[in-house]
Amino acid sequence: MTLFTPPERRYAGYIFDCDGTLADSMPVHYSAWAHTVQKHGGQIPEELFYTLGGWPSRKIVVHLNELFGTSLDPDTVAEEKEQFYVEHISTIQPIPEVAAFAREVVTFAKVSVASGGVLPVVTETLKAIGLKELFPVIVTSEQVKHGKPAPDIFLEAARRMGVAPGDCLILEDSPAGFEAATAAGMDYAVVARPSRA
Repeated sequence: MTLFTPPERRYAGYIFDCDGTLADSMPVHYSAWAHTVQKHGGQIPEELFYTLGGWPSRKIVVHLNELFGTSLDPDTVAEEKEQFYVEHISTIQPIPEVAAFAREVVTFAKVSVASGGVLPVVTETLKAIGLKELFPVIVTSEQVKHGKPAPDIFLEAARRMGVAPGDCLILEDSPAGFEAATAAGMDYAVVARPSRA
């Protein structure tokens, strides 16, 4: 199964999501969420988790409280979830097709990462998959006013690269990311979820 088909057009800037796009990290993120939320007396069904890709962690906790009538503390749960994830970060692998594409386009275009995660965790993920040095620009959710599906994070990445939004391609795996790319006036390519044997 092909996870990703690059477009024919060449762009001046390429903006990569991190989790589920460059890094095959979503299963580790789900384990971290399930462990932490259950510990605090909540629930997060796996299919629901995958619909929330790209959302900042605090926003996910607030959403879970609304859905399930729980009163999980957004700051505590988000912090513990990230801590659990970082403890298991060494198990994460890159998504080969996307990593290869990133190495190819960096030879002729500007590249950046724009992630719904937080900078220390995204940086550690990129280090774990051997791609940190490839990306001079990394924009994360706490650096902009509104996370995905708002366009802020992609517009900020384009600004830092010095590339007009219309000349950027976003590589994304989540509905929130596709919506944010459209709102930013940028094209996007879909990265499919890797199938599990």
